[in-house]
Amino acid sequence: MKHQEGVFKGVRDNSIFYQYWLPDGEPKAILLVVHGLAEHCGRYMNLVNYFVPAGFAVFGLDHIGHGKSAGERVYVESFEDYTQTLKEYLAMIHEWQPAKQVFLFGHSMGGLIAAAYLLENQDEFSGVVLSGPSIKVPANISKATIMIANLLSILIPKAGLVKLEADGISSDPEVVEAYINDNLVYSGKTTARLGAELIKTMKNVTAEAAKISLPLMVVQGSADILVDPSGAQLIYDLVSSEDKTIKIYEGFFHEVFNEPKHELVLNDIGTWLEKHLGTE
Repeated sequence: MKHQEGVFKGVRDNSIFYQYWLPDGEPKAILLVVHGLAEHCGRYMNLVNYFVPAGFAVFGLDHIGHGKSAGERVYVESFEDYTQTLKEYLAMIHEWQPAKQVFLFGHSMGGLIAAAYLLENQDEFSGVVLSGPSIKVPANISKATIMIANLLSILIPKAGLVKLEADGISSDPEVVEAYINDNLVYSGKTTARLGAELIKTMKNVTAEAAKISLPLMVVQGSADILVDPSGAQLIYDLVSSEDKTIKIYEGFFHEVFNEPKHELVLNDIGTWLEKHLGTE
């Protein structure tokens, strides 16, 4: 396995950190990982250690304001800052690995970024896997709260609103402990601007999801307390893909690939990916 990392200049002149892992031989295909809120792409080693030996190249980047990338922590001027950065990174991947199939893997907020990106760019991929996608506006957020968040995003855009509950990421205490002690994980509150942008993008994606028609797999933990598990079924129902699969893992928390029985999830994803190799 070969590991490489580097930086490139992204939107708003931000320095964006990326890394990738290559198999010993020629890669079967590319798996492009889009990480979630407040974390970074280095937390996906279970995917790397499973898929790279299986012949896939795994690529990831740290979003603006996340991990080793520059920018105000968990803040963006616009949600398009995420999708535009992803577009620039994908262009680099095509230069490094020309004519290779690319599969998109988006987790949590990364699932929302992936879905938003696919609305206009799905022809760049052979398929997409959404893990615990943050697609549905939480039911406990009232219209009044949304109005306040929108107002704060204009008046005090960097004000902190909500903090993620670390205990919700996995039922494995060691995973939670590693997350809490990870200096690259942001432990503060999400900014008002990002909160407003997330809600706006969720509404847009659910309204436009029928545009998505490429092969889709959704994986979701039934015991997820960080995103509404019904959002997985929602995006599955809304896309127009004829080739689509959904897997709900009973009792699994938010990061299904970091659960004690994560091999089950990775085997399911691996089987799905293998099925779609050589197809466009």
